[in-house]
Amino acid sequence: MEALVLEVAICYNDNGFGWPKSLFYNKAEIDLDNEKIKVLVVDDEAEIRKIIRLLLQSKGYQVIEAANGVAALNLVKSEDVDLIIMDIMMPHMSGVEATSAIREISMVPILFLTAKSLDRDKEIAYRSGGDDYLVKPFSSTELILKVESLLRRYMIYRGKVEICASVEQLPCGVEVDMDKKIVRKNGENPGLRDKENEIFFYLLEHRGEVLSPDQIYEAVWDEQALPSSANNVMVNMLGIRKKLEDDPSAPQLIKTVWGKGYRFE
Repeated sequence: MEALVLEVAICYNDNGFGWPKSLFYNKAEIDLDNEKIKVLVVDDEAEIRKIIRLLLQSKGYQVIEAANGVAALNLVKSEDVDLIIMDIMMPHMSGVEATSAIREISMVPILFLTAKSLDRDKEIAYRSGGDDYLVKPFSSTELILKVESLLRRYMIYRGKVEICASVEQLPCGVEVDMDKKIVRKNGENPGLRDKENEIFFYLLEHRGEVLSPDQIYEAVWDEQALPSSANNVMVNMLGIRKKLEDDPSAPQLIKTVWGKGYRFE
């Protein structure tokens, strides 16, 4: 799908905000990644929201709007927002107040746009949870560069969070990365052998189920179980407990269900 790309020449009024002098459209350019990004523009002046919306849409961004901090907070709760451009001076709830409330539920990047340029004003904005600060008057290029910079950092941050989401903390100081099949105890490599590691993750993937030694053997060794297979599983289980449990004689991770097999708690 083609998008309208808008080039905006800006002139500034006495209040320091830019107004478009001319609009030129080009349907050939498009940023497909931007089409997936939703920006919330918060300002009590409809004309200002419109100007910013046109500029952002010209770069392919989705844009939603709020006229005050209360409406912005409600939108953050109901919409999947990737960036907020926030005015500071607004009725009902200021940009600073809205940002403090938003920080209780979201780490979405927030860019303040304001005519306030004193260091004290900037300090208050940053301490409320703002990520960047752009003083009016500003150019359209400067605004877009700050938007792109904040989004890059946020996407990298979200990626790291998703990576961390695959890491789970278990009892006995054990940490596992399910994606990479890595186990650590108290932050260090416990030295599990290959089969011990495979057994550990096989049981973890079937947490809560009682698995017989034959089931474990056939899954891990990928061959039919023999009468001696249960002993192989037991030896490896002892190794797992010795390296991961605080007290191998009273295991907290993998329990023995007598007469049936093993169960990961």
